[in-house]
Formats: sequence, structure tokens, C-alpha cells
Amino acid sequence: MKKRTKLFLILWISSIIASILVLPYIYDIQGELLKKIGISFSLLILIGVIQGGISFGITSFLGLILAEKTGFKLPLLTSWIEHKKIKYNRTFWLSVFLGLVAGILIFCIDKFVFPQSVLSAIKVEVWKGFLACFYGGIAEEIIMRLFLMTLFVFLFVKIFRRKESNSLLVWVSIILVSILFGLGHLPITSAVTDITPMVIFRAILLNGVGGIIFGWLYWKKGLESAMIAHFSTDIVLHVIGAS
Repeated sequence: MKKRTKLFLILWISSIIASILVLPYIYDIQGELLKKIGISFSLLILIGVIQGGISFGITSFLGLILAEKTGFKLPLLTSWIEHKKIKYNRTFWLSVFLGLVAGILIFCIDKFVFPQSVLSAIKVEVWKGFLACFYGGIAEEIIMRLFLMTLFVFLFVKIFRRKESNSLLVWVSIILVSILFGLGHLPITSAVTDITPMVIFRAILLNGVGGIIFGWLYWKKGLESAMIAHFSTDIVLHVIGAS
């Protein structure tokens, strides 16, 4: 079995599992709305599996192809598939550290800068918040970094007729994806507060903090590093901050 196929299967299956794990969190926040439109928790699981299977199948497949063309790496998974040992301890702890820093910054900005803390308004049991961390760390990184960020870099290289990407193109891609990352959180935010210009700005700013860090790690250390950092950030926000 080819390396890319093995990587695809690992990412695809992991993202489907993550899509299931986040459902108790989503149902806690949007349960009333889902009940009104006739979606039970069991039906939500079925929808999550089907939708996640399709969307993450596409993004994982295309993301891996684009990553090969743009030079982005998945060093930990690749070494595991190829039965090679790599030194990853420093990268692991750097990723955890930067993820925790991002989580603390986001929590403090949300709590002390904005007049209404949206994070504080989300009341979810800690175990459900913990399960949701896997969705952020795995599924969102596949969509935002492996697929979207890689796609932007690939398109910019083609548009500007470069032989390969440079720092400017990568940074523009990181920032664009960070903005989209923030806007992508507005649907879940709408369940706890009205969407206003300030709420939109908050979403872009707070998620941009994480997005820039995760994007830099993906660029410099590989996708797994961004995943570890994102998971660590979500632990601060959904577990420590919620307890």
C-alpha cells in the first residue's frame, strides 16, 4: 500500500472518529434547535458520520496531494508508516507549549478585553469539552491547515508563477486561513449570543491567535505539530477554563 494511501486512511478514519466525539458537545449547545427541527442524537450521529466521511475524505485526499506539491510534511505519521525513528520530543513539547500559550491568550482576551465573554456563556460538561478537543486537534487541522492553507499556498505559487513558495506567500496563506477559521466558529457562537460586528471581530481575533500559531507550526514542524498545539489550546478553553 502506498504511503499516501496509508496517510489518507489514518487521517480519514481519525477525522470521522473526531466528528463523532464532538457530537455530545454540539448537542449540549444546539440541542434545543436540533430538537425543534426533528434531529435526535442518534440521527445526529448518522449525519455526522456521513457528512464527516465525505468532507474529510475529500479534504484529506486533496490535502495530501497538495502537500506533496508544496513541500508541507507529516513527519511523525510518515516515519511511523515507514518504520523509521525520528527525534520528536522537542517538537512535541514545543507544540504543547505554544498551544497552551495560545489557549491562555484566547481565554484572557475573551474574558478581560471584550464586554461579554462568549466562552463563559458556553456551559458544557467538562467531559464533553474534552471530547470536543479531538475534533479541533484532528478534524479542524485537516480542513484548515492540510487542505485550505496548503491550497492557498499552491494557488499563490501558480498565480505568481513561482517555482516554489516563499515566506510571504505562506504568511499570507496563514493569515487568510486564520480569518476563515474565525468566521467558521460563528455558527456555534450564534447558539449562545447574537451575531454582531463585535462578535465577528472577536471570532476573527481570538481564533486568529490560534490560527497563526497552528499555521506556523504546520509550516515549520508538520501537520502533527499543529494538531498537538490545537488540541492543547482546546484543553485550556474547553476543559481547564470550563471547570
